[in-house]
Amino acid sequence: MKLTLTEFVSLDGVSQGPGSPDEDTSGGFTAGGWFVPHMDQDFIDHAALWLRQADALLLGRRTYDAFARDWPQITDPEDPFTALMNGLPKYVASNTLSEGSWNPTTILSGDIGAQLRELKSRQGREIQIHGSTTLAQSLFAAGLIDELRLVIAPVVVGSGRRLFPDSGTPAGLRLISSTTTPGGLALHTYQVTGSPGHATYTGVRDIPSH
Repeated sequence: MKLTLTEFVSLDGVSQGPGSPDEDTSGGFTAGGWFVPHMDQDFIDHAALWLRQADALLLGRRTYDAFARDWPQITDPEDPFTALMNGLPKYVASNTLSEGSWNPTTILSGDIGAQLRELKSRQGREIQIHGSTTLAQSLFAAGLIDELRLVIAPVVVGSGRRLFPDSGTPAGLRLISSTTTPGGLALHTYQVTGSPGHATYTGVRDIPSH
């Protein structure tokens, strides 16, 4: 299976607390909810299409707790996410959680990287990470994430946890698809290709065509 990451980020790279002011106030963060004003039906349709490609979800402890609290309470039969979010197998990376309340849930602890490599070796489509920035950073550094789906909101948040910190791991990416929505969201899908390339600019004639 392929391991993919779907992440909401601001123009300055913040991924903390996109959904509401009280979603994640860790570190004294007070600017939550910055993503919601830009949501529109085009985004909902794209996000639903992505989720339908999942055979399982992988979440960090903080994101899992929030999702386990909120998603079972959504009962609208027309909601395009609820049945899948509640029904898909969930894997939680945590060394402190002993069991999950949002079934079906499996706890991954100890050597999480080795367990994920075993999961990825199984037949299937995607294991999807949603949010879970801290977990995503560690898995990206370990070279375990195959594809990034970044939903970039037209806002500069100014502070907060960033998906790619200053001391982050370098990586090369290949743009697979890109689109924008009427609300101003830019949806970019990237394949992780390994180490970044480097070259020296010597003139337009040396620029490769793609």
